[in-house]
Amino acid sequence: MANLIVTGGAGFIGANFVHHWRAVSPDDSIVVLDILTYAGNPANLDGLDGVELVVGDICDTDLVSTLIADHAVDTIIHFAAESHVDRSITGPDAFVTTNVIGTHSLLKAAKTAWLDKGSGKPHRFHHVSTDEVYGSLGPDDAAFSETTAYSPNSPYSASKAGSDHLVRAYHHTFGLETTTSNCSNNYGPFQFPEKLIPLFMLNALSGRPLPIYGDGMNVRDWLHVEDHCQGIERILRKGRIGETYNVGGGQELPNIQVIEEICRGIDAKFSADPELAKRFPDAPAAQGRQTAELKTYVEDRKGHDRRYAIDERKIRTELNYEPARDFQQGFAETLDWYLNREDWWQPLITKAKLAA
Repeated sequence: MANLIVTGGAGFIGANFVHHWRAVSPDDSIVVLDILTYAGNPANLDGLDGVELVVGDICDTDLVSTLIADHAVDTIIHFAAESHVDRSITGPDAFVTTNVIGTHSLLKAAKTAWLDKGSGKPHRFHHVSTDEVYGSLGPDDAAFSETTAYSPNSPYSASKAGSDHLVRAYHHTFGLETTTSNCSNNYGPFQFPEKLIPLFMLNALSGRPLPIYGDGMNVRDWLHVEDHCQGIERILRKGRIGETYNVGGGQELPNIQVIEEICRGIDAKFSADPELAKRFPDAPAAQGRQTAELKTYVEDRKGHDRRYAIDERKIRTELNYEPARDFQQGFAETLDWYLNREDWWQPLITKAKLAA
């Protein structure tokens, strides 16, 4: 039996991980530490028994230390992060505070509890990072591996690179038992509707434009969040201490192809289910038109990386990890989830409109 702190566990990937871990390890103790910014949502944890939500800041080292002591925590899975690149361009300070200073706060608390005062028992600090720390690839460049030099191009990716280096330093300098995973673009249930897939699905349902940066040919590797959680589980159970593992979905696609799949998927759903036209009358598909009519090309984002791709041979060969879904299957599951969970996302849309 393990005692876990999951930081950012009320956010997108963190909440999916908590659901996953509760299913595979039902006897473990889980404390979710989340400050509940705009992207943190207690409703993401609905239906979970034996999960304690603590509303607090990872920068509060004393709070983290208290939680570790009070709950005899031996495992920290660190998801908490500011992660939206557009927001990092307009407001980078929050990214440095949360992603760098917050990670350092957690590392200090873990070192004090497990090494300075600890009994020497096994422990784990797992840090969840991004492929964006590696920079941008050309069309013919080899995919990112764990040995690719860091070359972050946005305040977001620079702050995550800083946190990665701190985790590495605490392992090599102090002996903290750490692992790190760098993942590709996640999608799936509970994703806050600022990222491409949920944003475009919900825009399409309400008849709003689908804004495509530049020529739409920026390439990303797409990873369903449940497959990502499976990968993290493998690292926690079998990963080598001090190692980094890249977790990808093996689905390298240009943004425009993802957008076209969204449009096709929504059109097909409306064609098959007339009730959707009643629920979402502003959608072009409700009026017999094609969702693709909403596509709108806009000025490219500043410093927009052209291509990401993950070389995941290390986690495949060492830990026998393989994603279970291709993009077509994963997106179909995601679209069904959002169509069936208007109760989850509609309050977020309403709140955003009231705040605007």
